[in-house]
Amino acid sequence: MDGSIRRSAIAGSWYPGHPDTLKRDINTYLGNASVSELKAKPVAVISPHAGYLYSGPVAAYAYRAVKGQPYARVVVISPSHRAHFPFISLWGEGGYETPLGVLPVDEEFCARLLKKSSTIQEDKQSHVAEHALEIQLPFLQTVLGPFKLCPLIMGQQHLSACRSLADTLAECIADPDDTLVVASSDLSHFHHYEKALVMDTKVARLIEAFDIEGLDQALDTGASEACGGGPIMSAMLYAKRIARNTAQVLKYANSGDVTGDRSSVVGYLAAVIY
Repeated sequence: MDGSIRRSAIAGSWYPGHPDTLKRDINTYLGNASVSELKAKPVAVISPHAGYLYSGPVAAYAYRAVKGQPYARVVVISPSHRAHFPFISLWGEGGYETPLGVLPVDEEFCARLLKKSSTIQEDKQSHVAEHALEIQLPFLQTVLGPFKLCPLIMGQQHLSACRSLADTLAECIADPDDTLVVASSDLSHFHHYEKALVMDTKVARLIEAFDIEGLDQALDTGASEACGGGPIMSAMLYAKRIARNTAQVLKYANSGDVTGDRSSVVGYLAAVIY
């Protein structure tokens, strides 16, 4: 069983490694985030994946929106920053460890995904060093009760791959209210503050307009940037497939708001889909 546990790669660097400190920081972020009552139970959230010092206060808005909601399963979709592969990588057994404990993988659900789609393949290697998926987990462990995890990393993020993933999820999830989809993504990278604001505002508007094709075009042409554009579009396509097509951006900020250095920033956005 030990070989099936994905050990933390970033605890103590991207977020605190001591459980008490980690809980304190997350609860502080959540306490500073305010979200109006939503009209329906969320089926997906979009959350950034930088170190907590930078993106934690923004991510808290997404997780405040689902705090206390019952979900049997959480599907976390992240981009790949280190490994290159032409498929969607799944860690399909065992669990994912953080300082807050081991999250069990939903092995039965993962097996269904593998059987349903040739685009999804079991591949542990690409998960070992990836931060964008892991960094969502302590927030989930803090705001939700017990749940099982389905961890997915997209090696390719083109629109057809997003459609395939969304269709597979819709076909394998019997009750959408039992599953939360988390799309892990930062936005523009290393532009001046004002340019980043223009690029990222466009992404926010396209998300709220539920304009998936428009978002794909903006990312493809470079008018906007999102390192997890595939996870965002997959979550939106999945939601659209199950007739949940309301998206609300809850918070935007960038690294310049934290450091005061506006010469080269990274953008962060939190949104909810219901």
